[in-house]
Amino acid sequence: MNSSLYKVQPDSRRWFALGVLLIGTLLPPLDFFIVNVALPVIRRDFATTSDLAQLMVSVYATAYAVTLILGGRLGDMFGRKRVYLGGMLGFGIASALCGVAPTPAMLIAGRLLQGVAAAIMAPQSMALIHATFPAEEKNRALGLYGATFGLAAVLGQLLSAVLIEANPFGLGWRSIFLINLPVILCALPAALVVLRESRARQPGRLDVMGAGLLAAGLLALVVPLIEGPRLHWPWWSLPLLIVSAGLLIAFWRYEQRKEAAGETPLVLPSLLTASRLRRTLLATFLFYALAPFFLIFAVYQQAGLGHGALTAGWAILPLGIGFLCGPLCSPHLAQRLGARTAALGMALEVLGLMLAAALAGLPSWLPVPLLLIGLGQGIALPALVRMNEDQVAPSLAGLAAGLMNATLQISAALAVALIGGLFFALAPDGAGGKAVQVAFSVAALTMGGALALAAVLSWPSAPTTASRGACDAE
Repeated sequence: MNSSLYKVQPDSRRWFALGVLLIGTLLPPLDFFIVNVALPVIRRDFATTSDLAQLMVSVYATAYAVTLILGGRLGDMFGRKRVYLGGMLGFGIASALCGVAPTPAMLIAGRLLQGVAAAIMAPQSMALIHATFPAEEKNRALGLYGATFGLAAVLGQLLSAVLIEANPFGLGWRSIFLINLPVILCALPAALVVLRESRARQPGRLDVMGAGLLAAGLLALVVPLIEGPRLHWPWWSLPLLIVSAGLLIAFWRYEQRKEAAGETPLVLPSLLTASRLRRTLLATFLFYALAPFFLIFAVYQQAGLGHGALTAGWAILPLGIGFLCGPLCSPHLAQRLGARTAALGMALEVLGLMLAAALAGLPSWLPVPLLLIGLGQGIALPALVRMNEDQVAPSLAGLAAGLMNATLQISAALAVALIGGLFFALAPDGAGGKAVQVAFSVAALTMGGALALAAVLSWPSAPTTASRGACDAE
């Protein structure tokens, strides 16, 4: 008798489901990028200060980073489909609140709710992909998942400019938030139909104390990292960082005691005893050293080269094209290189950053290194996602997704604070074009150094084959 008759068949609607999940993957980064271009218009409309305008960006990033691990765990416990739908609905409500906000305070409140809803929705996408697709199709699905981030980076910048210029229905900047509503209204019914529920087999109870300690610790860490550079490192930033260390240590010890007692902690400490997972998470942390590149490149284009905002926006396009193409190449490379794919992608990024640093005074050649940076980022991201997910059991896919996303967000905040701070220290307001070009080169080389270390950490400690990965043991 043919044993294949007893083999569990994958969901026949999985590729339709992927399309719905990619909408939930696209919206959180899209709404981060889309606001950057609109900030001057929002500031002018509300006649507010630049600090308040930047707070509209930072409050979203902070809420997102602080809530991600909890969002991933909620999906494991209560069902990833259910939590995904709830997060998307909440994101739609928050977007509507931002779109109709009559005051800056209400807009900031809407952005805070957007960040929380995004953090609840986003980990479910990765976890459901992990649970839905068989091992032989997972690389292709994660390649499309990674390409979505590239699409968000490019689409966010261009869509914002187009909407503000077109001014549909006289909505002005409000259209950048309200455009989410028809997308979500289409995606929610589709998700109800095509997504299959998935959750941990023994979810346990929600660790409320652990969630509170972690949220407080991450908040105390992320707020100074995001707000410190903007406010020139006020007196409270260092004490808050010290407090964050104490809170995170208390969280870790509490989680260890909870696991030892046989209860279900928010984060399993035993999960991080695996040296391979620690290495891949550290590689993921260093991987997002590229986060400040978009901001630094825009300043370099305008202050260093004298280009206008629209020209500067188009100049980043080769990086976006590379980021779109890289994830499409990643599955084919993974078949040949296995776990070495992430290191190859980051090596391309290092090469691109070194060339960008060398060619800072020759902007006509910059599309070549930008394409390499985007291509490498697009190749490495899906491979890193797979490497982190493969270290944990499928029942904890939501936790793994939350851990990875939180690692990326905290890394981005730290990179913007440190590398962005280095750039602006070398090229303060009013600096000449040459000084800005030198600062750009130094920042690019610093990012390249961090990515080179990430590539080393991501290199497999044992020989791999193209056809075998950790996930095959599931």
